[in-house]
Amino acid sequence: MNLKVNDIIENQEKDINLYRSLFSDYLFWDIDRTQIDFVNSKPYVIERVLSHGLLSDWFLLKEVYGLETIRQVVLTFRYLDKSCLNFCATYFNEPKDNFRCYKLAQSIPTHWDY
Repeated sequence: MNLKVNDIIENQEKDINLYRSLFSDYLFWDIDRTQIDFVNSKPYVIERVLSHGLLSDWFLLKEVYGLETIRQVVLTFRYLDKSCLNFCATYFNEPKDNFRCYKLAQSIPTHWDY
């Protein structure tokens, strides 16, 4: 069986896009979920699942992207709430200093830190 690279990529995109219906309905309330491109919208999907998803969404996210991809994307986020940051730092065994959002939060003081 001769498979070309384009055929393999096309099949992978089809498989990834099948996950659209498996994520919680409320995660993508503001867009047409049939139009989500899981290949090109990794940061958007990962942020939504981390910030608002259920545990089942987290397991599905790991299945779709893999841990290394999630880790690389999360390290570049400009903002993560404190609980997401703590979860990611612990789960990926990364110091908080390696997260871009942590560095930005340290350089921008807030009036009240709650």
